[in-house]
This record gives sequence, structure tokens and C-alpha cells, in this order.
Amino acid sequence: MSLHVRRRTTWRERLRHQWSAILWLAVVWVLLWGSVTWGNVLAGVLVGVLVVVLLPLPQLPFHGHVRPLRVLALLARFGADLVVASFQVAWQAIRPGRQPRGAVVGVRLRNPSDMYLTVTAELSSLVPGSLVVEVHRLTGMLYLHVLDLEAYGGVEKVRADVLDLEARVLRALASDAELEAAGLATRTGGAP
Repeated sequence: MSLHVRRRTTWRERLRHQWSAILWLAVVWVLLWGSVTWGNVLAGVLVGVLVVVLLPLPQLPFHGHVRPLRVLALLARFGADLVVASFQVAWQAIRPGRQPRGAVVGVRLRNPSDMYLTVTAELSSLVPGSLVVEVHRLTGMLYLHVLDLEAYGGVEKVRADVLDLEARVLRALASDAELEAAGLATRTGGAP
């Protein structure tokens, strides 16, 4: 049972809106066969069309605004967090003595959009030491398991870091109206 009403799309609409997916599937098909020939390219396009028409994915509405510099800042900070957390987890694994005490922490996000919720959850899970164990999409809650809550800085530090990550995601991808609704817009109407 779906929580959202889905509009049925015709196969023509799917082809018109998902032409980039068809091209990517054709490229993957050619790479799998290992040689670029007219037959492989045409077969790849045909496979792409069949996949898009027969196995349609639901479309996520995106009303945001991609800000390239904010996306780069988001990726740079994610890379830094990834490196730091990797060393912290490695140290916990080889350090003798105290056993880490894990915990599950719930964080309510500011924006209810499935897309921003998913991006925030994925980026949180990819950083070593934390893992999203449950997402409640109706309330916008993420539940994260943290490997060592005390070393992390406590429950409020976990919540603050996840909300900071969500803010970076929203500033990189959200529209001005979504930023304002999340309380992240400046007085002049733009993203801070």
C-alpha cells in the first residue's frame, strides 16, 4: 500500500521524461559487451526502452535549485568527515581497554521531502561509526545507531551533526521556499 497517490503515466510519457536513463542503460549495455558496434548500441537502446517502459520507477518531485558551489562544499565536507571518522573507528578497533557503548539516536529533520530525507540518510550512513537503522518518512525522523556515543560527544552532538548535514544538503539542493520553510533562509531571501 502506498502512502502517496501516484499518477499513472503512459509509456510515451516515460520515454519522454526518462530519455537520460535510456542513454545510461545503453552505455552500460555497450560496456558490458566490451565493444562499440552499431548492433551493441542499438541493442542497448532497445534494452533501455524496454526497462523504462516495462519496469517504471516512481518519479520523485524535485522543486529545488541545484547550487554548484554548495554541492562542492557538501561533498568536500562529506569527504573530510569520511576520513576523520575512518581514523576514529580504526582507533577504536585497535585501542585496548574501554568497550564502546553504542546507542540509537532519533533526529527529526526540518524538511519532509523524501529526496532530502534520503540524501541526508545516505550521507549519514556512509560515514563510519554511524548507521541509519530506521527512517519514518511521515514524521521525518531518522534513527541512527552510533558506535560510541560517549566518544562522539553525546546525544545532542549527534543530533546537531545530523541537522548540520541536512542544512548543507538543503542549501545545496533546495529551493528558496524550501529553505525558508526549514528556517535556513537569510533575510534577503537567498540561501545563507
